[in-house]
Amino acid sequence: MAVLTGVGSPSRTPDAGIGASASVPGPAASASEGTRDQGLGFGLSFGDTLTWMTDAERAKALDDAVELGVRWLRVDLSWRNIQPDSPSQYAWERFDRVVDSARARGLDVLPTLSYTPRWAADPSCANTSQACPPADDGQFAEFARQAAERYAPKGVHTWEIWNEPNIKPFWKTGPDAARYTALLTATAPAIRSVDPDAYLLLGGLAAVDTQPSKQYVSHQTFLAELGRLGALKQVDAISYHPYTYPLLPSTKTATGTRFEEIDRTKDNLVAVLARYGERGMPIWLTETGAPTWSRGRAADNESARDTAHVTPALQARIARDTVTASAAIPSVKVVFWFSYQDGEPETSSSRKSQHYGLTYYDGRRKPAFDALEQAIRAYREKQEKKQR
Repeated sequence: MAVLTGVGSPSRTPDAGIGASASVPGPAASASEGTRDQGLGFGLSFGDTLTWMTDAERAKALDDAVELGVRWLRVDLSWRNIQPDSPSQYAWERFDRVVDSARARGLDVLPTLSYTPRWAADPSCANTSQACPPADDGQFAEFARQAAERYAPKGVHTWEIWNEPNIKPFWKTGPDAARYTALLTATAPAIRSVDPDAYLLLGGLAAVDTQPSKQYVSHQTFLAELGRLGALKQVDAISYHPYTYPLLPSTKTATGTRFEEIDRTKDNLVAVLARYGERGMPIWLTETGAPTWSRGRAADNESARDTAHVTPALQARIARDTVTASAAIPSVKVVFWFSYQDGEPETSSSRKSQHYGLTYYDGRRKPAFDALEQAIRAYREKQEKKQR
């Protein structure tokens, strides 16, 4: 997750790392959800939380996902979690349980391959963050190959390679399109060597303006640089994180919201793709949402200014409108809400990044849960009528 216009960082931190709290369709069915032939697809973005839930907590979360009507679960498959201590030891069991319990409910898993164990990280940041890029792209690619080899037989064929590489919080050496391209160029063929039909997504781009002092590179600039370097030839789709709160995603503005920057502003993502020979490449919105807790006043309408979060009622409006706004953009294939559950109680010291959930920390549902469920159901009913 990333900084949005005027609202600060809405992200879980990448340093939560290992130990952080918190009939089945086949590959052909999964692939069809990535096209608009079957209409817009829907998902929940869990970050690293689903992996660390108890069996009972995970079952409740996935049953709620089914009730919401989503098809996709975006879950961090962190290299640091799988091989935390050495290149010869593996800890796949927790992620096995995620995949098995999801597939048992007919849900598809989108693993985000990311985050480096200390033993494999760039020495300049190995001891500071798991968002440190790997010292050897080949080692990361081998981890990805083994993940695909393990989970393709379980029905996992769609992969996102890293998260928000255009901002320093998630690429600790500072955003570097050439270095990310090298990682992608090593990883994509490694996955396809064991699963030729794998569907690969670019690491989700944070929706930010270029800010050298923070080492942020805008999503448009970073995508254009990737296009120039040939990175887009390695993937089947791009992913993007357009947070707009307190504005609704469908709101039109003179300067352009993060949603408008998909295909309506002068320098939009669709135009960048076309410029580099990828006209028609799908766009997956692998994160969007709004937090309901932070310091200061909560926004209760779109006109609110100088606020860091929104009321539960406005979050519900944003959730409902996310479906409408995404469905109106032809290039958008799947949209994921971040996130399922708040990561901590609401206290004076709690972090905004922990309060994007559709449910509170104690499991109570926010109004946004029902709003999103109703919007997805209404969208699907409308699609069914069109197809009759």
